[in-house]
Amino acid sequence: MEITSKEKPAWLDASHPNYKRWLRARELSEARGNFVLSVIEKFITCKNLSILDLGSGEGGTSLLLSRNNFVISFDISFERLQRQKDKSAKINLIQGNALFTPFKNSSYNLIILQDVIEHVTSPGKLIENIFNLLKPGGIVYLSTPNKLSVFNFIADPHWGVPFVSIMKREHVRKIFLKNFREHEYNRADIAQLLSLNDFFNLLEGKFSFYLQTSHSTRRLFEGDRGIAWSNFHLKLVRVLKILRIDKFLLGFSNDKPGILNNFFNPTFYLILKKT
Repeated sequence: MEITSKEKPAWLDASHPNYKRWLRARELSEARGNFVLSVIEKFITCKNLSILDLGSGEGGTSLLLSRNNFVISFDISFERLQRQKDKSAKINLIQGNALFTPFKNSSYNLIILQDVIEHVTSPGKLIENIFNLLKPGGIVYLSTPNKLSVFNFIADPHWGVPFVSIMKREHVRKIFLKNFREHEYNRADIAQLLSLNDFFNLLEGKFSFYLQTSHSTRRLFEGDRGIAWSNFHLKLVRVLKILRIDKFLLGFSNDKPGILNNFFNPTFYLILKKT
């Protein structure tokens, strides 16, 4: 279901319990774009590229990348695209569903999937779609919350409550929303988080992937405002720095699919390459 200009999304409702969290994410969209760029430029020179920002949200990443590249900003929300239009005339805006894009195969050097894949009903179809859209030698930037992270188990990144992160989409709807957020029961964008093993299965035979945990951990403790914005995660970072645990975590951080990335890393930051 596409959101039209006649509907008021939950994230614009000031009375919603998550409003301040979503507002902070909107305000930090350009900071998030700077972090995305810092990851991408480890793998590809971000100049004169054809880029698809798939599920572009507030458009901070599209705006930043449009300065030196051709960028398509693609999102399901009319409101978000309208705000992007108000910020810049350089961004090419298209409204639609990420599972049914109107583009030709092998069209893009770079595809951005920033906190999108957990919201689609068929992640496998989305991966197939971006595989086909990517030019030979192109890459995909992908970020998404970790289903099995102990931190997300304590406070789900979308709802801010315990346990929801491990639920399937329909269980979130029938158990959590029905009892606690009934007015959102029919939302079409309910998140269902993925684990690292889920990614192994989704990407097998199509993409090799490179975790960016060490890079994101370093940027987090350097004060990068584009990484953490929920109250829980911001408080956690402050406590870790006060206790001087940040240096230990920086030394412990790695980009391997082991215990750290399976069960502690709250967000996967990945670069995908066609196999």
